[in-house]
Amino acid sequence: MNTLFAAFLGGWEWVIVLLAVLLLFGAKKIPELARGLGQGIKEFKKATKEVTDEIQNAPVETTPAKPTITAQSQPASTVPQNSNPPTA
Repeated sequence: MNTLFAAFLGGWEWVIVLLAVLLLFGAKKIPELARGLGQGIKEFKKATKEVTDEIQNAPVETTPAKPTITAQSQPASTVPQNSNPPTA
């Protein structure tokens, strides 16, 4: 809906909008806002590039390692059973 609204703005409407922004923020504040926005975009692109590089350079494991079961290891879900049950 916002893009539809922006499509109806002509040349003079944009001039009025820019003048309103200039009056609201002042001539000194607008370059500071633009600079901050540019730095934010730069940091976002840098972080995005780092993440994609990390994903692309990650080692790929082709076959998963199978767990080995030894005679000494016991599954955690088993409970030792008592041969003599308690009497009431």
